[in-house]
Amino acid sequence: MSQQSASLITPEMVVLDANLGTTKTEVITALAQLIGRTGRAEAAGLTADALAREEKMATGMGSGIAIPHCRSAAVQVNSLAFARLSPKVDFGATDGPADIAFMIAAAEGSDDAHLELLAKLARSLMRSEFTDALRSATSSAQIVALVDEATADQEEAASTPVVTSSGAKVPVIVAVTACPTGIAHTFMAADGLEQAAKAAGVEIHVEPQGSGRIDWLDASVIANADAAIFAADLPVRDRDRFAGLPVIEGSVKRGISEPEKMIAEALAAAKNPKAPKVVSTAVGEATGQTGADAQLGWGRRIQQALMTGVSYMIPFVAAGGLLIALGFLFGGFDINLVPGVNGARECGELAWLSTDACQAGITAKSSIGSLVLANSTLGNMPAGFVMTLGAVMFAIGGAAFGFLVPALSGYIAYALAGRPGIAPGFVGGAISVTLGAGFLGGLVTGLVAGVLAALMVGIKAPRWLSGLMPVVVIPLVVTFVTGGLMYFFIGNPLKMLTESMQAGLAGMSGGSAVVLGVVLGLMMCFDLGGPVNKAAYLFATAGLSAATQANFEVMAAVMAAGMVPPLAMALATVVRKQLFSPVERENGAAAWLLGASFISEGAIPFAAADPLRVIPSMMAGGAVTGALSMGMGVGLRAPHGGIFVLFAFEPLPAAIFGFLISLVAGVLVSAAVVIVLKTVWPAKKVATIA
Repeated sequence: MSQQSASLITPEMVVLDANLGTTKTEVITALAQLIGRTGRAEAAGLTADALAREEKMATGMGSGIAIPHCRSAAVQVNSLAFARLSPKVDFGATDGPADIAFMIAAAEGSDDAHLELLAKLARSLMRSEFTDALRSATSSAQIVALVDEATADQEEAASTPVVTSSGAKVPVIVAVTACPTGIAHTFMAADGLEQAAKAAGVEIHVEPQGSGRIDWLDASVIANADAAIFAADLPVRDRDRFAGLPVIEGSVKRGISEPEKMIAEALAAAKNPKAPKVVSTAVGEATGQTGADAQLGWGRRIQQALMTGVSYMIPFVAAGGLLIALGFLFGGFDINLVPGVNGARECGELAWLSTDACQAGITAKSSIGSLVLANSTLGNMPAGFVMTLGAVMFAIGGAAFGFLVPALSGYIAYALAGRPGIAPGFVGGAISVTLGAGFLGGLVTGLVAGVLAALMVGIKAPRWLSGLMPVVVIPLVVTFVTGGLMYFFIGNPLKMLTESMQAGLAGMSGGSAVVLGVVLGLMMCFDLGGPVNKAAYLFATAGLSAATQANFEVMAAVMAAGMVPPLAMALATVVRKQLFSPVERENGAAAWLLGASFISEGAIPFAAADPLRVIPSMMAGGAVTGALSMGMGVGLRAPHGGIFVLFAFEPLPAAIFGFLISLVAGVLVSAAVVIVLKTVWPAKKVATIA
């Protein structure tokens, strides 16, 4: 079934006046199963992605409507499932539970045609005549016909200026709507604003920045506008087009729930000379001090910046760490030592190096990178290809790892100050590496560079200088100040602190190591991929660059504990099937692979549906696993991969057995605790207490 020929909805994906459960998790999983039974999607994967999307923002639209939705690799054909719920279910809307639920399941890489159909449906849901018809329909076929009619191609009415009875031109508003998924909320907010503007007698032009093709507003329309509305949860694309317009900024949810208020605020802003205005990217987005962002305090902005830095750093860690681990697999764990030096193998044992290059390496004590460079051409590559490949992987991984701290610092600064903060942040991170201040130095330089750059962007410069400020003046001054602070004042104290931390980790043994393992295990299982989980993961991955056994042990404990929740829930659904619904058992089957791959989010569907019993159970097992792993001295050189990077554990083979023992023990504890809690603490009692 192709995307082009498939209908968005079929009668098999419609249920009327059905009891799909009392929670939104149960409804979402049931709707995902409806789609899954048609062969259009893999139900467990769709459920997990839809619930993860639900965590970002509730999909209760108000007026008794809910639209859970997501883009997912588990979806083969763009699909729509519909349920008229009895009883109603709370999806987080401010005006109460929903009796109508649509699930929009969009495939990754969906073409624009199907996304336009989904957009039309989302717009139709803002019209009472459409929702009234959905509530009065008596058959699945009627629902399908209503949806097909709503998504059918229709002639777009040409936009014409609105004028008053006296002939005077009324205010013109331009608006942009955008949500993270770009499917439902984006277009519902657009339609909400259009209807509110029509009721108020205001001319409005809306640009929904959705997942498909964007119909960009004409420059002449923007030039003729009196004010702008940004109802968006993402940065507005090409924001500079609106520079100078009074602006009202808010979440995309505001465009759905209170569009009339946003229109009124925009009209007031158009008449107020002191109203916030859209400024150029170099100023507005750099400082984050316009519109809704102006209400964020520095504490919140710094917190967001730290998470941004971690997010951008992780790809460097993953790529570099896994390549280094693969280098050890193919070339041996002494591949990073210069031949014949510090206990490395002698030249005769290294088939991948020519004798001359090997002896030159010993004489110069050169790095592995220079040796690889001298022997990496096909003509020079000798018979030991596997070892050569390992050396090349190690060299590339080391290069990627070299960006870990600069990337962390650079993107923290970028999150605080936009483009003017990138250069000072990266340079500060590089200096931190040079001075030995490690990732602590990267955190500090990122914050210093970002704050200084943001403050400088706020300086009102003469017109002749303003164009040079973001690309020359600010990077120059802030880079010098940040680097100078590191070299003259804070670099050495941070280096001493970093060395103290490393010495403390290296000196951990027995009880102290076990306690650290317990803490890391609890953090990894507390929020299953949330900020606490990410903090523990950052602590582990940042330490990998130090390449000490203590840091490797921290990494092993973190990964083992992070694998516990999905594996424990998968085991529990097998051991005591009667305690779990069919949907949960299906999620449990998928959780085996997710857990084995170190994807803690595989347990989110269980935790979201039953947090009071699931989360404490997972934390108990994670604590056991972390303690055992640290206590047995299990080390790991790879930052990710689960059981698929067993070769990266050390010391081999004892570390593999220690890791598996720790993991199995934690999984058994978590599974046992959750089964006991579900047995002695009935679901109704939990719901009442919650």
